[in-house]
Amino acid sequence: MKLKRKNKSRRRNMHIKKGDMVVAISGEDAGGKTGKVLQVIPKDATAIVEGFNYVKKHMRKTQDNPQGGIAEKEAPIHVSNLKKADAKTTKSTAKAEKAS
Repeated sequence: MKLKRKNKSRRRNMHIKKGDMVVAISGEDAGGKTGKVLQVIPKDATAIVEGFNYVKKHMRKTQDNPQGGIAEKEAPIHVSNLKKADAKTTKSTAKAEKAS
């Protein structure tokens, strides 16, 4: 007897999209740091933000990269740790609304 599997590829509504300015509200980059969203990955509910969550990747020597070495790049960060930023004040939108 075969078991039916549930479809795991549900579409998620994301509160941010590519090109938005966001503020990190938790994690290492929290504290008013803002950045531009470069890519959104809805399947994992993560986003890659310019200047956030840098990781170091050790590169093997190859013909394309004869030196090898250590490269830094942005890693995905969960969207629950991000909040849209107000374009004028570069602060989170909730704080900007309370100030008005």
